[in-house]
Amino acid sequence: MNIWSKMITALRGGANEAGEAIVDAQALRILDQEIRDASEELNKSKDGLASLIAQQKLAEEKASSLKADIKKNEGFILAALEKKDESLAGELATRVANFENNLETDTEAAKNFKEQAETLRNSIRTAEHQIKQLKQQTETVKATEAVQRAQQVVAQRHNGSRSKLRTAVDSLDRIQEKQKLASAKMSAAAEIAADSNETSLDQKLRDAGITGSSSADDVLARMKAKAKKK
Repeated sequence: MNIWSKMITALRGGANEAGEAIVDAQALRILDQEIRDASEELNKSKDGLASLIAQQKLAEEKASSLKADIKKNEGFILAALEKKDESLAGELATRVANFENNLETDTEAAKNFKEQAETLRNSIRTAEHQIKQLKQQTETVKATEAVQRAQQVVAQRHNGSRSKLRTAVDSLDRIQEKQKLASAKMSAAAEIAADSNETSLDQKLRDAGITGSSSADDVLARMKAKAKKK
């Protein structure tokens, strides 16, 4: 496979992934629309069923009317035969034959309409049951998705609060460290100031000729005084 074929294949794969992502994101909306479409088709099937039933009834009514016409004309034939009117009886027989042919046609039509109506009625029952189940399952899916969205929001907020809490703890630690450092600096400054004051005071004593330090002469004089007491 050359580079162009690979690129085309990659683009097609990306397009399929993008398409699937869109379908997944709109899955419930698509499902709702599909249910509406199925319900519309079901309504059309019900209209078709009503039409079949109407045609069945019409054919049955025509057959019933033809049966009555046949019976009436058969009576006319008998009356014509009683009067020895073969010609009239023949014409009436032709009429009855036409009625019987039409009766057979209408009876067959009524039977076919009835069978088609029954088949369609069963299909409608099945479709109604399936659509009902689908709607119930869809409501369950919607409820589950709503709960999962709520749980996700809670989880995100919890993670966000934990992150903010961690940030707050870090900030507190930094503040405490700064305070400790500032305290140490102030303590060191105080010590330096105290040392500076002590040095200054010693210098003032020396400048005034007052000193608490011992010299070699002082030590020797003190020892001589002790020796004389002995």
